Amino acid sequence: MSDPNEIRALKASLLGALETAAALEGVRERVLGLDEGGDIGAETLEDLARITSGHAVASAALRGLVNTMRTRRETPAT
Repeated sequence: MSDPNEIRALKASLLGALETAAALEGVRERVLGLDEGGDIGAETLEDLARITSGHAVASAALRGLVNTMRTRRETPAT
């Protein structure tokens, strides 16, 4: 039998990772449009630092939850 709290946590973790991925998409044009011979503005670097940090945390949380769920399913019930 599945655990409804576990399923809710999985959904929330997935949504968090997707939201931060959307934030990365939001800076795509700014980054891809950078002049390779130019400099990167402080605002762009700050945005990238903030967004990638959030994305790393959200992705790690999702991965950790998935690994926990897989491990629990592989362990025989006592």
